[in-house]
Amino acid sequence: MRIGLDAMGSDLGPSEVIAGAIAGCEFLDDGDSLVLVGDESVISAELEKCETPPNITIQHASETIDMDESPVVAVRSKPDSSIVKLANLQRHGELDACISAGSTGACVAACQMHLRRLKGVHRPGIAVIVPTPKGPLALCDVGANVEARPSHLYQYGVMTSVYLEAVTGIKNPRVGLVSVGEEEGKGNELVKKTFDLLKADDNVNFVGYVEGNDLLKGVCDVMISDGFVGNIILKLIEGLGMGFMKILVKQFMETMPDQMERIMEAVGVIAKEYDFNEHGGAPLLGVNGIWIICHGASSSDGIKNAIRECKKVSAHKVNQHITELLSAGS
Repeated sequence: MRIGLDAMGSDLGPSEVIAGAIAGCEFLDDGDSLVLVGDESVISAELEKCETPPNITIQHASETIDMDESPVVAVRSKPDSSIVKLANLQRHGELDACISAGSTGACVAACQMHLRRLKGVHRPGIAVIVPTPKGPLALCDVGANVEARPSHLYQYGVMTSVYLEAVTGIKNPRVGLVSVGEEEGKGNELVKKTFDLLKADDNVNFVGYVEGNDLLKGVCDVMISDGFVGNIILKLIEGLGMGFMKILVKQFMETMPDQMERIMEAVGVIAKEYDFNEHGGAPLLGVNGIWIICHGASSSDGIKNAIRECKKVSAHKVNQHITELLSAGS
């Protein structure tokens, strides 16, 4: 398997991506390789600082796409950017999977323009694994499609079910549709029409509407929403988690200062379990290829685990199963 990494996309710089690539070689099998895409001089300088595995190579890209650029405009005007080059390399069969911690919008746009969509897929969606006290939950979409239609959300239910079962082993995942109440008649036209589509497909284990406060209760394994709402949910989870941990530590320091060493050990265990770096990245489901989008602040561990994610998605033939299920449901 040939996996391409955007060496220029991380907020933490190329050194973090390259360190993650080297560490991620532990997930590779014989014959697998990693291709670092970006400024060759920068990448080479970083690789010279360490012992480079023989299965890592460089593909030069003279341009980068910044976070504040219009994704569509940037993808069209910067054909030699690391993100566009990754998409084209996969399109032409020179890569089997791609990883980027760069602009999410640019990744989505590049995939739409160059990789295209899987047969039968209307719009790709980003699926994020959220750890909960009841086990992993997959939330889709978290930002690829902010103006979704009912057919898009329905397909997110199908695609995310396939993905979650593949990477976690959860059989026949329960799918919930985010709305403003559990009752069948509630919600706007988008969710009402999506409800009917999901309910009509026997291949989807649809459990009905779910609300925001159901996220950590274990009432479903897959949560579906449009990208606007999903992104807000994801960022709220991140912010609340960080804020709550700070409040907790502060309270313990005031009330149990003699126990702080043990408390901080426990906090460290919890923080690691809920760290986005542990999950590597989120797949852009529905594109004709494998593309993992990482958090912009991904550490080398995050990049390393994104390589593991690519291997899982490929090994379990996620795209093939998505195409088969969508065909069966049409």
